[in-house]
Amino acid sequence: MKEPTTLTQVLASLPEEERIILTLNYLRGMSSAEIATMLSVPERAVDAVISAGKARLSALLGL
Repeated sequence: MKEPTTLTQVLASLPEEERIILTLNYLRGMSSAEIATMLSVPERAVDAVISAGKARLSALLGL
């Protein structure tokens, strides 16, 4: 499979949970607390997914 080359492709390649949470956080400007409330999950879980997602994005983008 070809490596993703655009931000859209990179986001699409992420696991669904990471993609949703990162989209809400970065593109919608929602805080971890707001996302946690919306998804009915602990805020620490949202923070962990954001951290893992950022690391995965950096790796995929070669940053």
